[in-house]
Amino acid sequence: MAYYSIELCAGAGGQALGLERAGFQHVELIDTDHSACNTLRFNRPQWQVVEGDIRNYCPKLPIEIDLLAGGVPCPPFSVAGKQLGSKDERDLFPEALRLVKELQPKAVMLENVRGLLDSRFDGYRTGIVKFLEKSGYTADWKLINASDYGVSQLRPRVICVALRKEIAPFYSWPKASKTVPPTVGELLYGLMAKNGWKGADQWKKTACNIAPTIVGGSKKHGGPDLGPTRARTAWASLGVEGNGIANDAPTEDFEGIPRLTIEMVARIQGFPADWIFTGTKTNQYRQIGNAFPPPVAEAVGKQIKKALDAYTAFVENTAQKRRSA
Repeated sequence: MAYYSIELCAGAGGQALGLERAGFQHVELIDTDHSACNTLRFNRPQWQVVEGDIRNYCPKLPIEIDLLAGGVPCPPFSVAGKQLGSKDERDLFPEALRLVKELQPKAVMLENVRGLLDSRFDGYRTGIVKFLEKSGYTADWKLINASDYGVSQLRPRVICVALRKEIAPFYSWPKASKTVPPTVGELLYGLMAKNGWKGADQWKKTACNIAPTIVGGSKKHGGPDLGPTRARTAWASLGVEGNGIANDAPTEDFEGIPRLTIEMVARIQGFPADWIFTGTKTNQYRQIGNAFPPPVAEAVGKQIKKALDAYTAFVENTAQKRRSA
């Protein structure tokens, strides 16, 4: 059975790709960033990409939407910022809730940063849950670690899943994978060694853990780097120079600490090798750093689809029993 979805603040498509793998067909994907929209169009020409602000988005769709998903901007809740929450002009949770009310999808999936779980936002989260409950949904928040789903990165994300009250009993959160994610060295060895770098074998041994959280940063700040001082120190312990992004892998006689390339950062974020990013290097890095890892979106999406399938089967079985009575 086909399930249809809309993706808000789709970015480079991390969540959209994961949900596609989970079995959802995207009807429309919305984002304001021109390069991110081009990334979506390049990789999935069949997707209907709407370039614009969701504040102005008024969908007129010929079919019923099963899932409304999205990753609204993180800066209002990030510990790296001022955590202004609803006072931040970039807070788009109200717009996402507006669209929930307008579209009445069967399920909702919204993700954000760990900072949203801070006690200062207790009332904010409760307000979202109450709005969804009044709209006919059962909602829950959960902290999920990307490394529990095969991603080679320490990346906690907060996810809100809401389903119509009659469907909610069939939903359960995905269980963590029993497979340990590869280390940075194991994951990126082939990319680091592609130009014949003599130090690649030793580097692989040094990069013997998963990565710290990749940060995308804000458009208000400078070029691509791997985060603040603490993050760069963590990267240095893995044998990675975090002050910038390289254009290519180390050459044969390279000496020193290598930098990651765009392709390497994307691989750490859980994107497949054939997913291409468009725009300048800085813009590509921000697209990747701000993305929701596809394997995590896939894991949650599969559980949502499983709940929809179970509810559909329940309704059909109930109807069959009534006809047979």
